[in-house]
Parts: sequence; structure tokens; C-alpha cells
Amino acid sequence: MEIEGRIILALPEQSGTSKAGNEWKKREYVLETHESYPRKVHFDLFGQKADQYPLNVGDEIRLSFDINSREYNGRWFTSISGWKVEPAGQPQGVPSAAPQDFPGAAPFPPAPAAPDLSADPSDDLPF
Repeated sequence: MEIEGRIILALPEQSGTSKAGNEWKKREYVLETHESYPRKVHFDLFGQKADQYPLNVGDEIRLSFDINSREYNGRWFTSISGWKVEPAGQPQGVPSAAPQDFPGAAPFPPAPAAPDLSADPSDDLPF
């Protein structure tokens, strides 16, 4: 899933050690959408994603995320986990850098010329 908006709050980084002895870190942010009724969305970047996508208040971004819900002591909690961050306004599916040419790739053939429709005046079809 994706959402676009502006970062309005950056919470302090959290880190620790899991029961298995692995180090972890998490950064949490609040994004506000640009809809007629703006929504505020709290999300986190976990592990390497926290370092890979450093965000600041005021950044305009497109966030790709997953939603996960879990039960704890009879109550349900939902989290939004970001897995990709791009600058807002960048067209989807377009890489930020120019693509590299593939060795041995042939260029596209030229487009065929448009037929000359003025050659037969007896033809009254509009196409």
C-alpha cells in the first residue's frame, strides 16, 4: 500500500536487544496527507530501514507500507510498517537515476509513416 504526505513529527529513535541477543532499532514518524480532510498516520521504520531512509520534519514523501494487527491480553493493536520511502511527486515506477543501457540492446525501429489520405478523393470515409 502507498500513501503520500508531509512528515509533521519525528519521534526519538528506540533501540534495544531482543531475547535472542540481536540488536534492533526503530524510528517512528507521523505523516499528514494532503486530502481535503487531512489524515495523520503514525508509522515506523524498523531495523536497516531506519538508517536507509532518514526523514526530517517537513519532508514530502510517498510511503510504501504494510499494515499488521496483533492481539495482546485481549486487546488488538495495529501498526504501520514502512518498507520504502520516496520523495513525493516522483512518478511511480520511474527510477530516480537514469537507467543504464543494456549491452547488445537494439534501438526501437522507426515508426511507420502515416498513409496519405488525400490520394483518393472518391473515398468519403472519415477514417
